[in-house]
Parts: sequence; C-alpha cells; structure tokens
Amino acid sequence: MFDNLREKIAKVLTPLRSRQLSESNIQDAMREVRNALIDADVAFNVVTEFVQDVQSQAVGQSVSRSVQPGHAFVRIVHDSLVKVLGETSNGLDLGGGNIPNVVLMAGLQGVGKTTTVVKLAKWLKESESKSVSVVSADVYRPAAIEQLGALAEQANVEFISSKQRDRPDSIAKLAVKIARKSFSDVLIVDTAGRLAVDEEMMEEIVRLHKVLNPRETLFVVDAMTGQDAANTARAFDEALPLTGVVLSKADGDARGGAALSVRSITGKPIKFLGTGEGLDGLEPFHPDRIASRILGMGDVLSYLEEAEKKVDKNKAERLAKKIFRGSKFNLDDMRDQLKQFSAMGGVEGFKDMLPDLDPSSVKMKGLDDDQMKRQCVIIDSMTLYERNFPAVLDSSRKRRIADGSGVQINEVNLLLRKYRQLEKQMKRAGRKGNKMLQRLEMAQAMNQGRRHR
Repeated sequence: MFDNLREKIAKVLTPLRSRQLSESNIQDAMREVRNALIDADVAFNVVTEFVQDVQSQAVGQSVSRSVQPGHAFVRIVHDSLVKVLGETSNGLDLGGGNIPNVVLMAGLQGVGKTTTVVKLAKWLKESESKSVSVVSADVYRPAAIEQLGALAEQANVEFISSKQRDRPDSIAKLAVKIARKSFSDVLIVDTAGRLAVDEEMMEEIVRLHKVLNPRETLFVVDAMTGQDAANTARAFDEALPLTGVVLSKADGDARGGAALSVRSITGKPIKFLGTGEGLDGLEPFHPDRIASRILGMGDVLSYLEEAEKKVDKNKAERLAKKIFRGSKFNLDDMRDQLKQFSAMGGVEGFKDMLPDLDPSSVKMKGLDDDQMKRQCVIIDSMTLYERNFPAVLDSSRKRRIADGSGVQINEVNLLLRKYRQLEKQMKRAGRKGNKMLQRLEMAQAMNQGRRHR
C-alpha cells in the first residue's frame, strides 16, 4: 500500500542522513514530503499538522554527538508519523463479562465487509483461541447471507443462518440467543452496506446498535479510496459510537492516504489491515511498524510474527534434525523451503519488511517470486528417485523434466546450481549443529553425574 509514498519519501530523506541539518534544507525536505503526502491523497489538514510538527521539532534541535543529524531527523519524521497513525496498537476489547461479546461491522457496499467479517473470525479463533459465531443482518444484497455462510465454512467458524424476509433487528436478537446457547465467546454481525451514506442506512444500523449493545463497533473502509475513506468514517462515527476502523484491500494499489488520514479525522484507532483475498489476510495494525515501513526502516517484527503463524513447524524441525544428523539435503527439502518462503509473502513481502533493501539486488540473485514458483514446478516434474539423488540427472532426464514443467533446460540447470549451493550451506550448518548437540549431550551427562554423586 505504501510503495509509492515510501519511494518518494526515501528520495527526500536518504540524502539528509549524512548531512549537517540546517533550517533551509529541513524546509526543502519537508516541502517535498508534503507534496508526497498530498499526492498519496492524505487529507490536507493532516499534512499541514504533520509538517508543522516535524519542523518545530527539527529546527534548532541539539543532536547527540553519537548520532548523525540526518538520522536524528529521520527519527523525528518517524515519531511524527506514528503520532498521526495513532501511537499505540489497539486490539479488540473483548474482556466484558457478557457472553457472547458482540462485534458489529459497518461500512459501505463493496468495501469487502463480509470477507473481513470472516477474516476477523478466523483471526480470533486461531490467534486469540476464541470460539466465534458469525451472522448476516444484510437482507438487501442478493446472496449476502449465502456468501457469509460459504466463507464461514471455509474458515471453519460457526455460521448462524438467517433469512432475507426477516428484519435485521430480529436476526440480531435471535443470533445473540443462539451464540449464547452454543457458548460462543464472540458474535460478529455483518450489516447491510449502501453505495453511499444515506439516512435509511444510518437509522437501521443505529437500531441494530441499540439492540446488540456491541462491545466493539468496527467500520470497514476500502484503503483504495484515499481521504474519502476518512470522511465516510467520520459520517458513520457521528451516527454510531465507533470503537475502531479496519482498512480493507490494503495490498491493492492504494496510495496510503486513508491510513494516514482516518485516525486524525475520526479520532478512532485503526485496528486491522486487510491484505489479500485469502481468509488469512488480516493483520493487527501497529502504527510504529507501519511508520517504519513508510520510511524504509523495515518491519522485521511483523515478518517474524508472520513466520511464526505460517511456517510448518513440524517440517522445519524434521529438516533441522536431518541436517544436524548429517543426512543429505535433497530436492524435496528445497521445494519445502521455497513453498514456506512463498507462504510468508515471498520476495515482495520480504522486501517490505527489511530496511533499505534494494529490489534490484534481490532480482540479481534470481530470487523473484515467479522464478520460485517455476522451481517448485520443476522439482514436482522429477521422479522421487531423481529428487533424492540429483546426481543421476543427465541431459536426457533434464530435457524430460524441462518439457514436463514447461520451461527451458537452462532453468533446470539453474535450479540444480542453486540446489548444490544450498546443499553446501546445509552441510556446514549440519557440522556446526552436530558439534553443538554433542556439547549439549556432554553437559547433560555431566549434570546427571553430579546429581548421582
């Protein structure tokens, strides 16, 4: 979402990192940053406040001798961005005594609200260990109820059925009773959207709010609509006591204006970012991490959290034991590593999370996402024997594999070269790991001996 903004701000701030700061070059830099923010469709009053905040802190500031002035300036910009985005991460407040805790979802039509309902249910179930039910009170959009039911089945969360002929407030009352009987911790209620804010829509959702008395009232907004998203959120906040915002479609061609405007305009925290079409595509919003991404400072913590969720720990453990025991690293192992890396967002996701990573340096090493997918297909085109014993791959076998995977024979050769490099690295890691294991076993044996004495 922030790619264009990040590139423009990097062009302004990178030269300043190694320079002595002056009032003149600070003003020049902030003029360029201001233009970049306006181009990203950030609300004008938000841009103005941000620029004034940075300038007031930077001009005349004394900087520690151990820190370059340019780096100190980048830190000021970072801290001001965090302030605009909300300073602290705000999770869901589900600590009430009532069961179920109700989460009411509001938003315009077409923003991805129904998908976000199920993404949130799945996230609560897997990350927070909550039992979750979902229900649709949208009796206007054709197949809205059926869509929620189908997505809930995919996510393996409880779906409470409703009918289009029923009134939304009746659906809500019955859903609370059913969720209470089934001991659901959380009930998420999907509501009807409209193409624009209208009086009828607001009256209906206000009635639903009174009936449900929800613990959380979240406004789902399309990140691709820029500062208009923040203005729409403000209109909803005037009618409802919103507790937070979810930015959907944050992985699309969004300029970042919504994220940087919505907190300042509504005063409500952004709680989640929706990314991708898959039901796993929801992540908690961390203002400090997003600010670091915008400034090219990376977001390693988010990457590690993503790895924790998506890496197959059993496969990783099996591979580690195999390597430490000196067993041979084969092409099946390589394919598993490529697939795990892709599951975490691949090269593009990796680049977003690491500080100042030059995209061209990644592609020079042949680490683009399309090539990784082709390499998996090439390995799948081999027999089990060939994957276990790559040394048998002569020219005729390579030609057959290339034909079977739809690539040129030079791509098969490239894959095998990478495999041999990885194999050497794994051998070195195995020798080090084996020594560590031997030392650990020796230490354990000595400790046992002391206890017996």
